[in-house]
Amino acid sequence: MDFLPRGQIRKALSGFYYVYCEGETYQTRGRGNFRKRNLTPLVGDEVIFESGNQDEGILKELLPRKNELVRPTVANVDLGVIVMSAVEPNFSSNLLDRFLVTLESKKIKALIYLTKIDLLDQEQYQEMEQIKVAYEKIGYPVILPKREMDHEPIEELTPYFKEKITVFMGQSGAGKSTLLNQIAPDLALKTGVISNALGRGKHTTRHVELLPLYGGLVADTPGFSSIEFLEVEADELPELFPDFVEVQHDCRFRGCKHREEPGCQVKKDVEEGTILASRYKHYLQFLEEVENRKPKYGKKN
Repeated sequence: MDFLPRGQIRKALSGFYYVYCEGETYQTRGRGNFRKRNLTPLVGDEVIFESGNQDEGILKELLPRKNELVRPTVANVDLGVIVMSAVEPNFSSNLLDRFLVTLESKKIKALIYLTKIDLLDQEQYQEMEQIKVAYEKIGYPVILPKREMDHEPIEELTPYFKEKITVFMGQSGAGKSTLLNQIAPDLALKTGVISNALGRGKHTTRHVELLPLYGGLVADTPGFSSIEFLEVEADELPELFPDFVEVQHDCRFRGCKHREEPGCQVKKDVEEGTILASRYKHYLQFLEEVENRKPKYGKKN
């Protein structure tokens, strides 16, 4: 069998998959048996394909993916930039922790970017600085622009993109699209057209495209702005809080849920202030949500 090229799907549109390979883009279609095997190629997938020319190719095989997101629909994501507003809308540590848990569950590195800093007074800015310190202590990079800047400085952000597939996500109204447009001005028109069309309530075809940016690839569509834990299991949840994982070997019971168990190191650290009380409160809330989640029937495996 001849050697078949390997490439990466950078765009999917109207049943075509645009595969990037060695500096060229090939328009391809999926094999007929993909559907029978319940396989859907996604943007970000590494694939084996066959192509006589750049307009007529066939995807032969999907290579194993390390993760996939639903909104935007992208596979093999390395980095999630969580865009959180300091004000208008107000900063929500609950929503931030939801994003972080979701990214942890997909084994995607997280970076927190705080926006609308120019609207803060000195006291509010100091509160944001405390949040930055607290989350960096857990291990998450946090970018907090200077208060006097009236625009988002992106120099601090762009080095993270290198050799990664990056997706933006965050609060509604936090400025995800604005930030994306500052990083890649070519996106300005797209984002405006899409949001206007959605604003009128008309159906808009959304496709995701990966764009080369600062030595990596960025999804051109910002992701979800709210999170429900549909895939996370109760037993898995404690493992998705790195600050808990760091100390849980000191809990008296293995598999401690950090709730009613005696001798729980996590609860002790919360009382002593070395683990954020807000994180623990959110953990208990998320745990209850997951445990009370109604089972989904008729879902294919």
